[in-house]
Amino acid sequence: MRLEPKPALSLAITLLFPLAAIGTTLVLTSVLVLAAGASPLSVFYLVAKGAAGSQFAFLETLTRATPLIFTGLATAVAFRAKLWNIGAEAQLYIGGVVTVALGTGALPLPSVVLIPVIMVAVMAAGALLLLGPAVLKTRFGVDEVVTTLLLNFIVLLFVSMLLEGVLKDPMGLGWPQSQKVIAEAQLPRLIQGKRLHYGFIIALASAVLIWIVMKKTVLGYEMRAVGINPEGARFVGILVDRTLMKTALLSGGLAALAGFSEVSGLKGNLTLDLSPGYGYAGIVVAMLAMLNPLGVIASAIFVAGIFVGADAMSRVAKVPSYIADVMVATSLLTMVVAILLTRFRIRWR
Repeated sequence: MRLEPKPALSLAITLLFPLAAIGTTLVLTSVLVLAAGASPLSVFYLVAKGAAGSQFAFLETLTRATPLIFTGLATAVAFRAKLWNIGAEAQLYIGGVVTVALGTGALPLPSVVLIPVIMVAVMAAGALLLLGPAVLKTRFGVDEVVTTLLLNFIVLLFVSMLLEGVLKDPMGLGWPQSQKVIAEAQLPRLIQGKRLHYGFIIALASAVLIWIVMKKTVLGYEMRAVGINPEGARFVGILVDRTLMKTALLSGGLAALAGFSEVSGLKGNLTLDLSPGYGYAGIVVAMLAMLNPLGVIASAIFVAGIFVGADAMSRVAKVPSYIADVMVATSLLTMVVAILLTRFRIRWR
């Protein structure tokens, strides 16, 4: 068996591959649903209803999608330049730490100034966190998959230490949590009485800006060139190492914004369970979007809908909500195969 490159496909055909991947995922997970003693059609209907069957459900899906858009964008940016950032979870938590450090009264500023200041500081912290693995990759050839993955555990332990020490809320009855951020550091809600906040609007704006950067700027061209062929990019004068550094700064900053939006917009304080795995799920989101920044919005809402809908479905159909994890993981695998078939033709010898 050998792989032969395919000529460029039309946009319509290219879009069929993600749909085929989702369809294959539903077929494969149907087997597990049947094994659990339920009807696949009934379960998938309940998942869809739980994700978008009411205003409350749909707004909860958008709320869950907000951090996924940020981590999905971070992954899409890095993977486009073949910088394999698996550390979005760590960058998210660092964003949460900086948000709490600056948002609990350290900066006596009005909201219109304080929130942008915190966002800039959060992005700088996330960028610097990913810059380390990028330097190790470019200078010493260290595999960034290993360094970014291990940083997730290091940062989680670091956050745990902070929550038991300098960031611990003295009024928290002993629980490992930080103080609440002040009102001036909180993102307002989009709809009064609902959980959806302005972090969702920031996420949408970020997706549009990243699309512009990727498609319309020199940096975007350099990132694509480095991702396609680093040696070819170096031959035409592109500074590959410098491009990877810029990519790392942008990717780390975007992932850190996920932590900012969760603390400032939703939870109000920092805890160890701030993220149920948004950093890792961002990889699935980016791959389902085929690394397209605008596609990240749709794929993030899709993945969030699976998680929100599965919670509601499990209460009715008595099927474990862990089926959502299986669906998301399976969709990643089928999407990888779909991308392979998009770019290559299989020839059997």
